[in-house]
Amino acid sequence: MTEPRTPAYLQISEERLFPWWLLLLWGVLTIITGLAFLLSPAVTTIMFVTFLGAYWLVGGIFVLAGLAVDRSNTALKILLAGVNVLAGLLILLHPVYSALFALEFLVLFLGFWACFIGAVHLYHAFSSRDTGNGVLGAISIVFGILLLVHSVAVVVILPFVAGGFCMISGLTTMYVAYVAKSG
Repeated sequence: MTEPRTPAYLQISEERLFPWWLLLLWGVLTIITGLAFLLSPAVTTIMFVTFLGAYWLVGGIFVLAGLAVDRSNTALKILLAGVNVLAGLLILLHPVYSALFALEFLVLFLGFWACFIGAVHLYHAFSSRDTGNGVLGAISIVFGILLLVHSVAVVVILPFVAGGFCMISGLTTMYVAYVAKSG
């Protein structure tokens, strides 16, 4: 008598990308980040944008230092380094304004992007008589317009959305760590 086989998509591979304890640590850190966004959204947002500024500043310095070793694409590397260093310095010198600007820019970019994607879907819907693409296009355009019209409100709730996402992601990662340890 043969034993029933578990479908391949339900089997846990013996080859794992990360050990279970690293997944658990990642989940805990993600939950801590989520709690920081939910409990102190302004401070956490400023901290994250400041970290981004430091990252860009150091990255720009490394690009310039890399020119000592590899001089290929010198003009492009100098441009990239200059933009990184300038953005990093601006953020580090004005972290509060930078946080507000970065969030507002992100929301406006997403709004324009949603309108653009919606227009592409509508074009495809009309050219191929695809109702599903038409509905998706209309929803994308409405979403984009809402983001553009109410960008300040979206900026205010964005840290809370990030916090909720971090909480869900952290709990999911911890569950995956538990399954990986058990399996």
